[in-house]
Amino acid sequence: MKDEVGARAPLRTAPYAVLAGIILAYLVIAAQYAIRTPAWQVPDEPAHYNYVRYVVERRSLPVLQPGDYDQAFNERFTDPANTPDLPIDPMRYEFHQPPLYYLLAAPVYALTGGNLVALRLVSVLLGGALIAVSFFAAREACPQRLDLALGAAALVAFVPQHVAMMAGVNNDSLAELLLALALLQTIRVLKGGTRRGFITLGMLLGLGFITKTTNYLAAPVALVALLFSRRTSPSTDSAGLVLRSAFVFVPAVVIGSVWWLRNLSVYGGFDVLGLARHNAVVVGQPLTADWIARLGVGPFLLSALTTTFHSFWGQFGWMGVPMPDGVYLGLGALSVIALLGWLSTLRPGQASRASLLLALLTLSTFAAYAWYNLTFVQHQGRYLFPALIPLGLVFSIGIDRWTRLLPRRFGIVVYAGVFATLAALDLYALYRFVVPSLSG
Repeated sequence: MKDEVGARAPLRTAPYAVLAGIILAYLVIAAQYAIRTPAWQVPDEPAHYNYVRYVVERRSLPVLQPGDYDQAFNERFTDPANTPDLPIDPMRYEFHQPPLYYLLAAPVYALTGGNLVALRLVSVLLGGALIAVSFFAAREACPQRLDLALGAAALVAFVPQHVAMMAGVNNDSLAELLLALALLQTIRVLKGGTRRGFITLGMLLGLGFITKTTNYLAAPVALVALLFSRRTSPSTDSAGLVLRSAFVFVPAVVIGSVWWLRNLSVYGGFDVLGLARHNAVVVGQPLTADWIARLGVGPFLLSALTTTFHSFWGQFGWMGVPMPDGVYLGLGALSVIALLGWLSTLRPGQASRASLLLALLTLSTFAAYAWYNLTFVQHQGRYLFPALIPLGLVFSIGIDRWTRLLPRRFGIVVYAGVFATLAALDLYALYRFVVPSLSG
């Protein structure tokens, strides 16, 4: 993740035409996932759907209550053989989530009579916008290498598990879009911001706060960018830094406080995010301590890492439909090749401030994932998707590093072919594994 990795650009075609092609390919593939994936076979989809339905039918926001989570019922429901015959009404455990996604989805629910595919397509469109923003954020980080920005956008577009999630009813699509917008604006502010730019960043942070808790990861990244910006503008004194911080965090807090105060009124105590209520309600969810006691530390960690890797790339349905071992072996080899290529480009003292922000977001995402898994067994790689933009840049830099050793035209074909292969894998996974295995 450096400003410039090399002089050769593997893609000679106009970059925005390539970006449009990536987004179009994603929309075609993701729409097929939205239409062809059997109902309720995206993780937590019934609970998110019930939130939208509650907003439309009750004209208010739900409150998470004891009894909204039933582990035994969930285990029965997530078996594809049982899903068509079971009601979704008992699945209300997402009622603690911030409301913005559900408020935006509510008009679509009302206009279509709650049509599941229509709601899924809302997420698909948000995913298309995410790809575009991912390109611009990566371009800000590597302004001299638009081919790397295209590679990062293509990884966001074509990771099979990510496509599957973007084609479901959940708040991930909006949350990732707002996080990407905040990241883009943060990098721009780092390079020199105006009052409007700082306020815009604050509003994006605030909108993220009322969308999903993962978006709180953007706040420390923005704070570090403000500290870096003082070095970019040496004339900025402490008072100026405080003023800039106020322009960012006052709008963010004002927007977020509407949700926090509401939670204090319904959940009490200091439960501003509703997470204490959530942890009290999800009785029966597998606990990490129990698994370690049963398996031992070594086998537990091996299982956790393996499942995380598999489910990052694609373990579909409610984690019940993996791909063949050979596919994961190939993806693992590709990941190692990309990582080694990226590591070979690193030079001491040459990391840009933008790359440090991307690294901070990545480390924060992995730390939050590890922290959550200290209590609950949630080895789902999709929880690492908030870091997909920096991971996409690392991946594209690493692949580019090796393709630059090849003859120019052949290198271009190989570089583009890696991402085209991922797009083909999306369709292969959908029609070879997802549809046959989840149709009940």
